[in-house]
Amino acid sequence: MVKLMIVVGSVRPVRVGLPVAEWVRDVAAADERFEVDFCDLKELDLPFMDEPKHPRFHDYSLPHTFAWSERVAGTDAFIFISPEYNYSYSPALKNAIDYLFVEWHRKPVAFVAYGGASSGSRGVAAMRPVMAATGMVAAMAGIELTFVGQHVADGVFTPTDAHTAALVNVLAELAILGPELATMRAKLYG
Repeated sequence: MVKLMIVVGSVRPVRVGLPVAEWVRDVAAADERFEVDFCDLKELDLPFMDEPKHPRFHDYSLPHTFAWSERVAGTDAFIFISPEYNYSYSPALKNAIDYLFVEWHRKPVAFVAYGGASSGSRGVAAMRPVMAATGMVAAMAGIELTFVGQHVADGVFTPTDAHTAALVNVLAELAILGPELATMRAKLYG
């Protein structure tokens, strides 16, 4: 099974990203190819980056960093549920990524982005150089949700057929990339 972490990138008190992430989680959990770890950054509550050494040294000193490191290291693939804020992505997601380095290396990531007219596409575009810098492998499949609030009622996201088809493609790609990149990591790093 592929260990898949679904990361809720928004920590706002009222956020449409949570129902979107719950939809992704429920579909992935029903797929026998995946073991799902649901990571809500609001609950994770990482402080603003407070490690004294650069993450590339993998020399941590704080309990919350050790816990986050272990959780990410044990994951084969990721789906980032990300809002678009001012043509970029959420600072909470950036902070969670920046805490670590080695743990992200050569692992696949897909994006479920949301926003207004741009569907979160500019946030994903801003994230791509960060993914490259950490060595993550961006999946080609992804989902961009236009005016996502129109699909959320009473705290539940109701996908269209196109959203569901896109998620099927995301999961199919991650089911392949997760094990293939794990094999590559084993060859590269032992």
